[in-house]
Amino acid sequence: MFSVLFALASAHAATYQIDAAHTRVGFGITHMMVSTVRGEFGTVTGTVEYDPANVGATRASAEVTVTSVDTRDAKRDDHLRSPDFFDIAKFPTMTFSTTAVKNAGAAGFDLVGPLTIHGVTKEVSFHVDPISKEYKDPWGNIKAGTHATAKINRKDFGLTWNTALDGGGYIVGDEVSIELDVEMARK
Repeated sequence: MFSVLFALASAHAATYQIDAAHTRVGFGITHMMVSTVRGEFGTVTGTVEYDPANVGATRASAEVTVTSVDTRDAKRDDHLRSPDFFDIAKFPTMTFSTTAVKNAGAAGFDLVGPLTIHGVTKEVSFHVDPISKEYKDPWGNIKAGTHATAKINRKDFGLTWNTALDGGGYIVGDEVSIELDVEMARK
C-alpha cells in the first residue's frame, strides 16, 4: 500500500532543496593548451521545483560560494580567488535562476536563465538529464537527482587574465565546461 501512495506522491509537483553534501559543482578548462584542469566548488545552496507531468514548469535557483573553489592546488586556488580571476572580496558568490525551460523530451531538458559570475550576468543554458524518480533514504528523506552540463566563455564574465606561452597560445583556455551532479531532498 505504501509503495502505491509513494508512487502517486512522486508523480506530482515537488519543491526540493539542493543537498550540498551530495552535490558537485565542477568545471574544466584547458591549461597550457595540453591538458584540462578540473575543479569544483564545495559550497552550493538552492531549490528546484519540478513536476514530472509538467517539465516545462521546472524552476531552479542556486548560489555557489566562490571561496570554496578547489582544484587540488592551493596556490592555483588562491590565484583563482584573487582579483586576477574571481575577486572574491568583491564577488563572493555565483548565482543562477531559471527563466525558461526548452527542448523537454526523453533526453532531458534545457534550463535557461541568468548566470552571474564576477558581477557579470549572461543568459546560459544548462542541459539537464532526466530527473530520477524519488527514493526514500534510511533517514526518511525523499531524494531525487540529476546531472547537468553547460559551456561558457570565461571572458564573457570578465575573467580575462591570461599569459602568452613562448611557443604560442595561452596558459588558460577561454571555454569552461560546467558539470553538475545534483542530489535534492524534497521539502
